[in-house]
Amino acid sequence: MAEDEVFVRGVDYVYKFDFTTWGWIHIVLGAIAIIVGAGLISGAGWARFTAIVIAGLSVIANFLWLPYYPWWSVLIIALDVVVIWAVSTWNPRADYR
Repeated sequence: MAEDEVFVRGVDYVYKFDFTTWGWIHIVLGAIAIIVGAGLISGAGWARFTAIVIAGLSVIANFLWLPYYPWWSVLIIALDVVVIWAVSTWNPRADYR
């Protein structure tokens, strides 16, 4: 059974959670992102706003994860910024002209 220990020790943070808590946070955000992605593909109006909110929450979650896995967190934050930009600037009416 896996232990909830961090292999890289650093400064203790106020928001420190064990790996099980971080895992559930990321699983829930990922499941919601899959549902929102399906909504974006189907053209649902609610999905654009929700995608921006979920990507923003992912930025915050990965910023808090930064002390543990900095390179992975920076990569995911950059991808979230690209998602926010792409969803907010996409004009579906322009695609049909």
